Amino acid sequence: MLQRLVLLLRRAGGALLALLILFEEWGWEPLQRALARLGRLPLLRQLEAWIARLPPHAALVVFVVPALLLLPVKLAALALIAHGQRLLGLAVIVAAKLVGTAIVARLFTLTRPALMQLPWFERLYGRWTAWKEALLARVRASWAWRWGRVVKRQARQQWARWMASS
Repeated sequence: MLQRLVLLLRRAGGALLALLILFEEWGWEPLQRALARLGRLPLLRQLEAWIARLPPHAALVVFVVPALLLLPVKLAALALIAHGQRLLGLAVIVAAKLVGTAIVARLFTLTRPALMQLPWFERLYGRWTAWKEALLARVRASWAWRWGRVVKRQARQQWARWMASS
């Protein structure tokens, strides 16, 4: 009985983690590119250049602190949900996730060369990347993923036909 519960919790946790990683995978590059376009503004361009020149430990602080600063925002969103403001709380969580992913993705792009100079970071990043790629390979091999791709392709084709006929 206990083993079944542990297995169920492990699978549920794995599914949630897979969804989180899929969101990160889907959103990381487009959101990072959007912030890169914003980074063309003169003041932001100077700030990004300064960040890119940081030494490894300073780059680590610049990379980690914004992610930590979003934690109170997410906790406040959970408090809103707990106090009956479900839609507002959910909107805050989604906005924090989008903004947070964009900022962290951009900062990682800027600080990655310095971060990779830290042996422990490079080692952990290599392990994380290998684990994430194995998980994504399993997800992409699943029937749900393949079915979703078919539905997406059909929706795009339908949209193209509809646009052509308009």
